[in-house]
Amino acid sequence: MKIDYTPTLENDFVKLSPLNMDNFHELIPVASQEKLVQYSPSDIETLESLKNYVEIALNQKDKGTSIPFIIFDKEKKTYAGSTRYMNIHVKNKTLEIGSTWIGREFQGTGLNTQMKFLMLNHAFNTMGFEKVEFRIDERNIASRKAAEKLGFTLEGILRENVYLLDGFKRNTCCYGLLKREWEAIKG
Repeated sequence: MKIDYTPTLENDFVKLSPLNMDNFHELIPVASQEKLVQYSPSDIETLESLKNYVEIALNQKDKGTSIPFIIFDKEKKTYAGSTRYMNIHVKNKTLEIGSTWIGREFQGTGLNTQMKFLMLNHAFNTMGFEKVEFRIDERNIASRKAAEKLGFTLEGILRENVYLLDGFKRNTCCYGLLKREWEAIKG
């Protein structure tokens, strides 16, 4: 079975819609912020690199391994960034939430928590997945704390496994959340 749709997820604070070649231009002002994704191997700072980033995400979507979203902040009434379900393994009922980036003006506002709750709830209760994972650069303390605040458990660290744009080879923290843990958290 392959997942070949992108739902729209929303609450009073955020709307996650399918990211595509028609709407990615809305992200240019956010993506062009210098070193916004400094802990990621992705380049999004220029129009051409952002277009390439979206094309890769849509290719992964076509293969059934990714579901990319564009993030709209309902309170600020503007686009805030992008996120996706990725490394989707239907047979094992696991997926990652990753490739998440939001502009600096949205960080610390609660937007990230709101969208993660939407995505977690949809992954567990609508899509039927049993585990959601995050992969985070070991140095990205803010993202690690956010994952732990959501109830994720650090399961291990992959040493020097991803090259970043500046040539640095990062250590990647692997976090996981099981469906039964999510049920206890949200209950």
